[in-house]
Amino acid sequence: MCLCLDWNPSSTSMTVGLSDGSVSIISFAESQLEILQEWKAHDFELWATSFDIHQPHLVLSGSDDCKFSCWDIRDCPARLAFQNSKVHTMGVCCITKSPSDPNTLLTGSYDEYLRVWDVRSISKPVSETSIRLGGGVWRIKHHPFVPGLILTACMHNGFAVVKVGGEKAEVIETYTKHGSLAYGADWQRGAKPLESKRKNSLVATCSFYDHLLRIWMPESETPA
Repeated sequence: MCLCLDWNPSSTSMTVGLSDGSVSIISFAESQLEILQEWKAHDFELWATSFDIHQPHLVLSGSDDCKFSCWDIRDCPARLAFQNSKVHTMGVCCITKSPSDPNTLLTGSYDEYLRVWDVRSISKPVSETSIRLGGGVWRIKHHPFVPGLILTACMHNGFAVVKVGGEKAEVIETYTKHGSLAYGADWQRGAKPLESKRKNSLVATCSFYDHLLRIWMPESETPA
């Protein structure tokens, strides 16, 4: 079963996570899909896989085995670049690289923690405590043009807008108007406005059992 996917920055290939713990790299050209390579990356379900947007030859993966890994796909099969198996106490649900800082990545886990990492020292997060969001961190979405501002879907605890800077991460707003598992979340995409009286961005969130989609605007002022 295909559980997750991510496009590479050039939109010519995808990384797909599978329920048997494997990762597939699939090319897309002239409306044709082709498996370029596939390897067993984890022991259990693979919930997260994504390209490193700064180095697209690297693919990140996270799994129910509590590990998160980085793979170099210039080799075939892909070569393990690094792996951490000691910090997450439950499955890794999402992994994302910071668009504004090539050394920073974030992980979310069923253990309710959002963790901030420096890829130059992957043995532990930049902050030992990181931040506990009170629900399994299922999705992380970076603001399209405000560095360090992220939107998270926290499963049993709604949604949170978090500001990340250096070793510090803080919740600046929560949203709890869904009555079911908080699963999907994203910012409104598009060009950065040149001038606007409204600094806040629109947000879309969705939940699982109640099949609900909500469009809302954060009440907190978007940091400049």
